[in-house]
Amino acid sequence: MQTAPSLPLLSAGPAPPAAGSATPWAALDEPAEWEGFSRPVAGREGWWESCLAIEGMHCAACALTVEAVLRKLPGVDTVQVNGVTATARLQWNPQATRPSLWMAALRQAGYGALPAGDLLLAGNRQRAQRLMLWRWLVAGFCMMQVMMYAAPAYLAPAGEITPDIRALLGWASWVLTLPVLLFSCWPFFAAALRDVRNMRIGMDVPVALGVLIAFGASTAATFDPAGPWGEHASYDSVPMFVFFLLSGRLLEQRLRERTAGALEALMRRLPDSVERQEADGSFRAVAVRRLAPGDLIRVLPGQAFPADGEVETGESRVDQSLLTGESKPLLRRAGDGVIAGSHNLTSLLLVRVQRVGAQTRYAEIVALMEQASLEKPGLVQLVDRIASPFLAAVLLAAAGAAWWWWPFGQAHAMAVAVSVLIVTCPCALSLATPAAMLAGAGALARRGLLVRRLQALESCAAVDTVVFDKTGTLTQDRMEVVLAHTPQGVDKVDRDQACDRAGALARHSLHPVSRAIAARYPAPDWVASEVEEVAGRGLRGKVARLDGSDARYLYLGSASFCRAPVPGRDVPVLQAHLSDGEHYLAGFELDEAIRPDAAQAVAALLKLGVRVQLLSGDTGRAVAHLARRVGIEWCFGECTPEMKLAHVRRLQREGHRVMMVGDGMNDGPVLAAADVSMAMGQAVPLAQARADFIMTGNRLASVAALLAQARRTRRVVRQNLLWAALYNAACVPLAIAGLMPTWLAGFGMAASSLLVVANSARLARSIPEL
Repeated sequence: MQTAPSLPLLSAGPAPPAAGSATPWAALDEPAEWEGFSRPVAGREGWWESCLAIEGMHCAACALTVEAVLRKLPGVDTVQVNGVTATARLQWNPQATRPSLWMAALRQAGYGALPAGDLLLAGNRQRAQRLMLWRWLVAGFCMMQVMMYAAPAYLAPAGEITPDIRALLGWASWVLTLPVLLFSCWPFFAAALRDVRNMRIGMDVPVALGVLIAFGASTAATFDPAGPWGEHASYDSVPMFVFFLLSGRLLEQRLRERTAGALEALMRRLPDSVERQEADGSFRAVAVRRLAPGDLIRVLPGQAFPADGEVETGESRVDQSLLTGESKPLLRRAGDGVIAGSHNLTSLLLVRVQRVGAQTRYAEIVALMEQASLEKPGLVQLVDRIASPFLAAVLLAAAGAAWWWWPFGQAHAMAVAVSVLIVTCPCALSLATPAAMLAGAGALARRGLLVRRLQALESCAAVDTVVFDKTGTLTQDRMEVVLAHTPQGVDKVDRDQACDRAGALARHSLHPVSRAIAARYPAPDWVASEVEEVAGRGLRGKVARLDGSDARYLYLGSASFCRAPVPGRDVPVLQAHLSDGEHYLAGFELDEAIRPDAAQAVAALLKLGVRVQLLSGDTGRAVAHLARRVGIEWCFGECTPEMKLAHVRRLQREGHRVMMVGDGMNDGPVLAAADVSMAMGQAVPLAQARADFIMTGNRLASVAALLAQARRTRRVVRQNLLWAALYNAACVPLAIAGLMPTWLAGFGMAASSLLVVANSARLARSIPEL
């Protein structure tokens, strides 16, 4: 999906200008611009779908606010916002709304926005990270200085510090805390103000309140040493808390990029421009979005292919691991196809463009990943719903704690209230599920397995039965020789010669049986001549060595065609025979070619404790034979689509959680009915539309890898939720009891969020082989 031209990132500011006036984002209202970051909605005439990157989101309440702002706009239908990736997806009607209206509404609510994947997005994100780093450095420097000034108050014996020195240290601490308050804390204050203006309680509200209360009490002590706060200045807690909180957010930001980075990596694989051949034969750099089918482009080593096409000139190795899961670079030469987003590694290639923009395989993959990254699993939706009530309870708890401790000292009561506000912030709880889900989905994407529905990753963890379709799923669209046999008493040399002669003769036919025999026995030392093919029966011709010696006239085909007694073998597969017209020389048994890793994939599933079944419309005998070859115990043949659907529903009634793996048109109903479904990369559109996962690399080992990753993800989510619950259960009573200082509360809050994201980041690593 191509992106809009460079636009300034929007930030909080005054209300949008009146309609018709120039705005920084007015250019997006041109169809040529918004079509660059949007795509038509399938099945809804006139509706479009767009993705936006949102600036200023920090919690679940932010996501709910952005959703509410966009849903209120006329002409906007479906809105999905993901707080972890800070992205929003909306479906809209150009007849009723325009992108500039979304941007204006978001700006009025205090959020910035850019088309997702815009070239400026990475630059703005880097600038935001640098600014966050500066805020952290200022907080750290001031924290060290303020702690140095606070140390005498903690260490010196009572009465040793004179009042004027104490006042001097207090004023120095006040001056050094101001940069922390005005610069380092600004993101928390801005977010809290935005939440209050939108009548919501976000996670930055208790943080901002805690900082202001702590600084206000200390300021009162400095300005009025004889007042009720005079002995309780605690400037050191403010910069220390802010430093710990910014440390956590910085590290959390880095870890989020690791966990949710697969979509970013995909969306940025296309180059900005490419060299296209002009009418005079010269090559000139043009923007990728100006390419059209039929263009001839030059792709240099190290560049990504901007469109799907066919190599016309050159030979090179191509890396398409992120798109198909192929771990090794593939050789591409004239006549071979290349896909957009893959990388040219070794040599220059001239490529004839076939598909561009939304028609490319790359665009389909990006669309699927966008959809998955924006979907909210059930646990995330639950956390979103309870976030605001929970934060309201936090404010009430802080007020209650202050009220309880007030008779024992105003300063102590305020310190307890601040600690409660900070330590109970549910950041860890809000990150527990989405961070783990996105990390798991990112690792699957790098393996060539695309997640269409993030909720299905939850369901996968409970799957106990995997049902495979046969044709096109376990098998390939060709035949292979599974057994060659010769008459008894024939030694190995004669047997090998018979097979080579059959291979030399089979090279002269395009029949699937002949192609399978020729592929199995290349026979470089033998040549056939005077070959005649009898349709539906077989081949005959003279086969000799390259020097013409050892020539014999042979027949290859059905038993009746070979003109020789053929031993009968009752097997559920195709048979071909070789004879010289009088003597039987060899027989070949052929079956559908199974995928190279089919047996390994079934073994891996059995190792996970999953029951594996096979359903097919083929004859029962053929299905049973194939099942034995790949190690499947339960198989069912002669199944109509209705019978497949009934079988899966029967398994579900028995209490099983079923995953269906298929690729054909008749697999659509059963894929939709299964608890979890997967389609092969070359599946028909209906099968892909009904599937929760799409296997782009056609590696069946991905099925077991998916189940293993889903179980790992469920385990990590439970660990995250357990940690968040234990953290609050342990720290809240300590804070209310007045046993947790403000700086320790800030450290605990930052550490809890960081631990959840770091634990989730483990899922982003490569999935171990089973």
